[in-house]
Amino acid sequence: MLAKKEHVSETPATQLLRKRGAVFTEHPYAYEDHGGTAVSSRELGVEEHVVVKTLVMQDEQAKPLIVLMHGDKTVSTKNLARQIACKSVEPCKPEVAQRHSGYMIGGTSPFGTKKTMPVYVEASILDLEKIYLNGGRRGYLIGIAPQLLVDLLSAKPVNCAL
Repeated sequence: MLAKKEHVSETPATQLLRKRGAVFTEHPYAYEDHGGTAVSSRELGVEEHVVVKTLVMQDEQAKPLIVLMHGDKTVSTKNLARQIACKSVEPCKPEVAQRHSGYMIGGTSPFGTKKTMPVYVEASILDLEKIYLNGGRRGYLIGIAPQLLVDLLSAKPVNCAL
């Protein structure tokens, strides 16, 4: 019999992680519109630096890609474009990002996206012991070892934090 705990329904992200036998912890919290990682880090009681944002961006040919960035940093699209050999990179419009990922804005996980996209991760994220990122729903983070990003998503390290 299962122990009684707050039940969080499956998302494509958690389904993929369970299927692959990945270890993760679940952290539901009270979501606030436009609160971003400041809210989730406060609610979880962790540094914003270990909360990782999943950003859906696109290159000059409108090909989507995912960038994983520390919650307390922003992406230099210029540096990113240079490192991934693109002319330019820009954030996707919310409705376009949603179409590519299959997730609602504010609930985007890099795992279990509708469309397979290349994933880039700020290199220093891989040095952290544990990171918290979206589990595929607003107000729901999962805690994982950053190595899973490389193992499951073939995430490529980049240096584009500002």
